[in-house]
Amino acid sequence: MKFWQRFLDFYVNASIHVAFGVLALTQVTILTFDIHGDEHLSWFIFFGTIACYNFIKYGVEAKKYIIVATPYQKNIQIVSYIAIVLGLYNGYFLSEYVWLSILLLLFLTGLYAVPVLPHTKNLRNLGGLKIFIVAMVWAGTTVILPFANINHTVTWDVWVETFQRFLFVLVLLVPFEIRDLKFDDPALKTLPQRFGVANTKVIGAFLVVVFFFATMLKDSVSTTELCMKGVLFLGLGALMYVTKRHQSKYFASFWVESIPILWWVGLYLLGLVV
Repeated sequence: MKFWQRFLDFYVNASIHVAFGVLALTQVTILTFDIHGDEHLSWFIFFGTIACYNFIKYGVEAKKYIIVATPYQKNIQIVSYIAIVLGLYNGYFLSEYVWLSILLLLFLTGLYAVPVLPHTKNLRNLGGLKIFIVAMVWAGTTVILPFANINHTVTWDVWVETFQRFLFVLVLLVPFEIRDLKFDDPALKTLPQRFGVANTKVIGAFLVVVFFFATMLKDSVSTTELCMKGVLFLGLGALMYVTKRHQSKYFASFWVESIPILWWVGLYLLGLVV
């Protein structure tokens, strides 16, 4: 039992689970728009997410990414290095057009992690910006990159989906914001710090409503997509209700981050029966 708990802890702490979540949302885009999926792009996104998240969490200073203090961090470092190598290998097969989009997203990620302004550690320390930067990077990575990869025109429906993905990620971040309230520096001005836990959950619920009804703005919506987003509407609404300040160890870092994977699986299964 202890082995499996240690395995789960490492799986979460090494950012493997969140990488599967980002990969799942990429597949959601491919299924929703019935476009050609590129395995190299998918694996680049997966391994790139592991490397980027671990860098942000453990090594925003270069020396900390090279010199680690404990064997546990060393193992995460090894996973990160392997992810970088495999990510670059798959990135070799991507077009220059895709790389331009990737570099823009990496720039946003860099602004999130690396100090760029005097007296400011990084942009995630500027009041309220953190979750919006994260949501922008996730939306761009999981919606725009698959279309850039096939040189497909970004239509109105794609922009609507990008907006919805942005809102979806914002909603998923609400439990993390509430969980971290006791740890966050007041200068961060997170939503719970500004508005309180109860009002933050109300804001999250409002975003869920906007997320669902934005589907109606699309020119073309399949029955499968509408049904799945209806399920997400109910599920995300329930998530806002059950989220509490004092959470179990895996509530946000495992169960909430599993929602994108459930979306992918649900969309695939609905596509088989609808």
